[in-house]
Parts: sequence; structure tokens; C-alpha cells
Amino acid sequence: MRLTIIGCAGSYAGPDSAASCYLVEHEQDGRLWSILLDLGSGALGSLQRFADPLSIDAVFLSHLHADHFFDLSGFYVLRKYHPSGPQPRIPVWGPAATAERLAQAYGLPPDPGMTEEFDFREYGTEPLRFGPFTVTQRLVEHPIEAYALSVTAGGRRLVYTGDTGPCNGLTRFAQDADLLLAEAAFRDDCENPPSLHLTGSDAARVALEANARRLVLTHIAPWHDRSVALDEAATVFTGPTDLAVVGACFEI
Repeated sequence: MRLTIIGCAGSYAGPDSAASCYLVEHEQDGRLWSILLDLGSGALGSLQRFADPLSIDAVFLSHLHADHFFDLSGFYVLRKYHPSGPQPRIPVWGPAATAERLAQAYGLPPDPGMTEEFDFREYGTEPLRFGPFTVTQRLVEHPIEAYALSVTAGGRRLVYTGDTGPCNGLTRFAQDADLLLAEAAFRDDCENPPSLHLTGSDAARVALEANARRLVLTHIAPWHDRSVALDEAATVFTGPTDLAVVGACFEI
């Protein structure tokens, strides 16, 4: 399984990165399967540097803040009006009301909205099996309905925190992850609102207590010095730790 960072800026697109978007690929039976975890502001443009958008098989949204889902509007245009003709529907998993929010964002009537381009599906309680991937989700601490996502393929597991404040279940959910992709939007030296985001040390603590094999820090706002998150993490977690940067690839 391969993870490619498409966008990693927190809260809004920065000068060198789109907002959250992560491409996960795995080959099975001679066919390359490709899914996206989030498709935030500006990410569709960045995606075209690393993959054909028409090759994407499904999208999994962590939550409905603009920096995590808003470029589905552009993806809708690409799929509906592509010169080769309207493209087949692909699944989009997300929180309740994803279809309605996207229709509203683009000024479409709710029926059909974007349902002719996307097959919208709500997360349930059971693991999702899609191609070679098994995807599970867990509610996390955020002002709106938000999920951490676990993706397993080929016997390896990626855990993506999405946006979350520190919460008890996150460590259990990330247990023994081969790679923990964790947001680090806040800094330890600031007075941070509760139940919103992690700091670098918070993310590292999850990695340490979950026995994760590798930590990748992401979703750092453009107004912060990204190296601070890395320094904070180093005080807690001694395993391999990286800052997410656009185009970085991780073999899991």
C-alpha cells in the first residue's frame, strides 16, 4: 500500500500546499486501486500532478469542513463535463448530509444534486470493504461530526486521525498502525481551544501509546512554523517521524 501526500495544509490552502488530501493506492490482481482520504480546498489541482483524477475509485471524507471536502465540487465538474463524456459514478463515503452539503455549496437543487456523479454513502458501524481495502472509522472530538479512518490492504494498516482534539478512543483505534497520519494543527506553547486539534506532542503521544511504527504529521496551518510540530513530537515519540509535504510517498 502506498500513501502519497496531495495536500497537507491545515484549515486553508497554503503557499506550498493545498488543504487535506491523501492518495492511497494498492495493486491487487494486476489492477491498481486508488482512493482518496479527503479532498480539501485546492487539492484537485494538486492531485493532477500525481494521478489521473479519473483513475480514482472512491473518496472517503473525514468530515465536512471546507479544507477536507470542498474540492469535490470541482471533481463533480470534471466528471460531469469531461470531453470523453460523463464518467461513471464513484462512491463517496462521509458523514450524514454530505450529498446535501455539496449540492448547497455548488448552488444545485438537492435532487439530483451531485448524485448522478457520486454514489453518496454514510458511514455505518461495520468495516467497509472496497476492492483490496478495508476501511473502518471512529468518531473523534471536533465541533462537527468527524471521523478518524483506518485503511488496511495487503496486511498493512494506515490510520488517519482526520481533525480531532485529544480523545481516549483515538489511541485504541490507532493501535499497532504501520503508519499514523496525524494532524498537528496546534502548538504546545499556545493557549488552544479544547476538543478541536492536536499538537505535535499530542500526535506523538498517540503514536507512542498505540505502538505505531511510523508517524507522519500533517494539517499544520500556514501561519505556523512546521518544524515546531516536529520538535514537539520528538520529545515524546522516538520512532520514525516525518512532516507531510506535497508529493511525499510512503510505502506501508
